[in-house]
Amino acid sequence: MLEDRVEILGVPFVCATMNEMVETVHEHVKKEEKCFIVTANPEIVMKANQEKEYMEIIRHADYVTADGIGIVKAAQWLKKPLPERVAGYDMMIRFLELSNQHAYKVYLLGAKEEVLQEAVRRIRKQYPNVDLVGARNGYFQWEDSTIIDEIKEKQPDFIFVALGMGRQEKWIAEHMPHVQKGVFMGVGGSFDVLAGALKRAPEAWIRLHLEWLYRLLQQPSRAKRMMALPKFVLKVWREKVAKGK
Repeated sequence: MLEDRVEILGVPFVCATMNEMVETVHEHVKKEEKCFIVTANPEIVMKANQEKEYMEIIRHADYVTADGIGIVKAAQWLKKPLPERVAGYDMMIRFLELSNQHAYKVYLLGAKEEVLQEAVRRIRKQYPNVDLVGARNGYFQWEDSTIIDEIKEKQPDFIFVALGMGRQEKWIAEHMPHVQKGVFMGVGGSFDVLAGALKRAPEAWIRLHLEWLYRLLQQPSRAKRMMALPKFVLKVWREKVAKGK
């Protein structure tokens, strides 16, 4: 288990590379252990700072990874460097590859039905050895117990939850205690990217740390949410000044 953490505005980020995360999580799978992964960007950090209950959920996750170059930069400013960005979508793909190699069981929860079914189709085509044991869209009543009942019955090794920031982590925190095994991971809009409904930023944009801008151009409705980024930068800077770093 990875022990080193770098705390940014109260959120404990695991100090690990992508390869280290994949190797560590694979150990949990082989031992049939439960595991909760949060892939956190500045927006999630700011939400956690505004909502005590959400912060408690994040802090009780097994691993919080730096999903966003803003997190990596903030760690550098605070002189607590993280080795690299560990993006949620990329990690999900690595876990699908791992599942394809070992015929692990995978369960998908979230997104619109048409997006979900296209994601299922593409997984079956690209990762034919993945044992896809279940898929439910994100439009259900919160108290619906049939989803967790199915997960308990099928015992998937990976449960990818795409219910959006906040809702997905809350769902995992409430339902994970009821199962014996499985890696639970909130994946946001990853099913949309996997299904081709949303395009991932080209490598050139990612290298320039402009993935956020590429996504904003595709989804102008995210403009209000993007305001969390400058607020995050200001809050981190104030912490740096306050600590004299």
